[in-house]
Amino acid sequence: MTARPRILLVGTGTMGSLHARVLSQSDRCDLVRVAEPREEVGRSVADRFNASWSPEIGDLSDVDAVVLASATEFHHGLALDVLAQDKPLLVEKPVCDGLAASEEVVRISAERGIPLMCGLLERYNPAVLTALSLVDSPVHVAATRHSPYAPRIRTGVSWDLLVHDVDLAIRTFGGVDPVSVQGSFGYFHPTSVDDAEDIAETVLRFDGGGLATVSASRVGQRKVRSLVITELDRLIEADLLRRDVTIYRHVSNDAATPDGRGYRQQSIIEIPELVSAREPLAAQLDRFLDILAGTVDADEERDAILPSHRVVAQVFENRKAAPAGV
Repeated sequence: MTARPRILLVGTGTMGSLHARVLSQSDRCDLVRVAEPREEVGRSVADRFNASWSPEIGDLSDVDAVVLASATEFHHGLALDVLAQDKPLLVEKPVCDGLAASEEVVRISAERGIPLMCGLLERYNPAVLTALSLVDSPVHVAATRHSPYAPRIRTGVSWDLLVHDVDLAIRTFGGVDPVSVQGSFGYFHPTSVDDAEDIAETVLRFDGGGLATVSASRVGQRKVRSLVITELDRLIEADLLRRDVTIYRHVSNDAATPDGRGYRQQSIIEIPELVSAREPLAAQLDRFLDILAGTVDADEERDAILPSHRVVAQVFENRKAAPAGV
C-alpha cells in the first residue's frame, strides 16, 4: 500500500473519540469516515475531524482499513463484516468478550490473509517499553490495574482490565502461554451487570517456574497502573500512569547500626531514561500502519493476540469448575 490509507473509525465513545483525534493528527493516513449509530454524536466527531458520517459501516469500498472502537458486545459481528469485505482491522481490546468468538475472528483473518491487530494499548506505554527492554531473567511479575467504578463498562473487569496485564506478563516471560492459571472473582457493586465481576485476582505460572500475579479492580478509590518485575539481582518497577521506571538493587546484607538500635539495609536506585516518549495510541497506530505497509509481519502480530484472551477465558473456566463457595 503506497498511498496514505483511508481509515474508517467505528464507534465514537471514549476510546473512539481518542482514536479519531490520533487518526486525524497522523501524517501517514486519512480519517475519511466515522460510523456511529447515534447521529448527533457521530456527526459531531466526523465534523470535528473533517470526515463523513454514516450510521453503519455499510460498503467499505471507500476505505482501505478499519479501526473498530465500538462497545465490546458489538465487536464480533462488526469484525466479521469488516473481514468479509477484506479490509485490515485494528480492533480495540478485547477482540470479543469471549474466547470462541475471538478465535473465530482471528481464524478468519488468517484464512483470508487480512491483517488483524488488537488494541492492547499498554504494549506501547513508554514505561512498559522501557521496563521490558531491561528485563533479563524474570522470576516474578506483579501487575495491578485498579480504577474507580465506571458504569459505562458493561463487561466485568477480566475482559476490560485484566487482559491488558495478562498480556504484559506473557510478554515479560517471552510471549509463551502460562502452564497453569488460577483466579478468583469478587462481585460487590450493586449496579454492576449480573455476573460481571468487579475484582479479578489471577496467578499465572510459566514454564521454568516463573510466576505472575495480576490484579484488576473497578471498585478502587484511586487509579493504579503498576508493573513490578522481580529478578534475583534487581527489581524493575514501572508506573504506567506517570510513565516512569525505577530499578532497585540490594547491595548489602543487614548490619547493626553503630548505636546498636536496629538494622540497616542499602539499595541502589536507578531511574533509566525512557526508550520512547510517544503517546501510546499514536505509537499503536503507527504499528498498524506499518503492518499495512508490509514493514511489520502481519502473521506475527496476529499470533500475539490470543494468548492473553486464552488466559482470561481459562480463569472463567476454572471458576466454573471450582466447588460452590470457592
